[in-house]
Amino acid sequence: MTKIAYLGPEASFTHLAAKSLFPSESLVPMRTIPECIEAVSQVKVDVAVVPVENALEGTVPLTIDYLFHEADVYIQAEVLAPIAQHLMVHPDHVAHWDQVETIYSHPHALAQCHKYLSYRLPHVPMEQYSSTAAAAKLCAENPDMSIAAIANETAAHEYGLVIVERDIHDFHFNHTRFLVLGSEKNQLTFKGHQPQIKTTWMLKLPQDDRPGLLHQVLSVFAWRRLNLSKIESRPLKTGLGHYFFIVDILEQEDHVMMRGAEEELTFLGCTVKSLGSYTTYETESD
Repeated sequence: MTKIAYLGPEASFTHLAAKSLFPSESLVPMRTIPECIEAVSQVKVDVAVVPVENALEGTVPLTIDYLFHEADVYIQAEVLAPIAQHLMVHPDHVAHWDQVETIYSHPHALAQCHKYLSYRLPHVPMEQYSSTAAAAKLCAENPDMSIAAIANETAAHEYGLVIVERDIHDFHFNHTRFLVLGSEKNQLTFKGHQPQIKTTWMLKLPQDDRPGLLHQVLSVFAWRRLNLSKIESRPLKTGLGHYFFIVDILEQEDHVMMRGAEEELTFLGCTVKSLGSYTTYETESD
């Protein structure tokens, strides 16, 4: 049976995304994103599912940085999932839920609910936790603590919590991208996947810092009519002002124009790290 690593525990948003693609496979929870990626890199599992970007909070830096600096794995598919955040408490605390002493959740979830928390519970401190599901589990296992969690509805059911406020995220369109990572360049396809192929490259520019270099790099794609759906910079961790770029291109990697683009980028002195080509699958809300 195929083994699928995911950022756990059970009932996390990543777990729901993994389950939507692999309902009959063995799902293996991991405590951190690096553990998920290393499990693939060391071939302890077949693929891993990790979050990479949220519509409200942007890129998950740990995922991007680990893929660039630490591991040689490839994107085999991506999942787009709607995210609904709910405030939940242990059944013993329902009557006085608005008097909880601390709210736990993943830092992205806390940020996604900032307006609600500032208006509704302005004096309650927030504590970051490894995942929304782990925060829910903490509430369930500590009924003596006056705490609440922000998580999804599945987590509330899984850990026996009561949702006291629904849909507390600040904006209606709240989606997260999850990557399906494998040790080889395989394109996984699922029923209902979008027809558009996407390729992700990570670009390291030469360090001579000559004027117009980034313009030259973008021109490589522009004159070939290669559509970029995303470009973002991240620190190289070698000094201030040193960056690498993540580029999502709406084209198959083996297309003749893509091969030409890679050759020209190399000629310009850039280093191209390819994460492969893949399709996108969209899930329903939990």
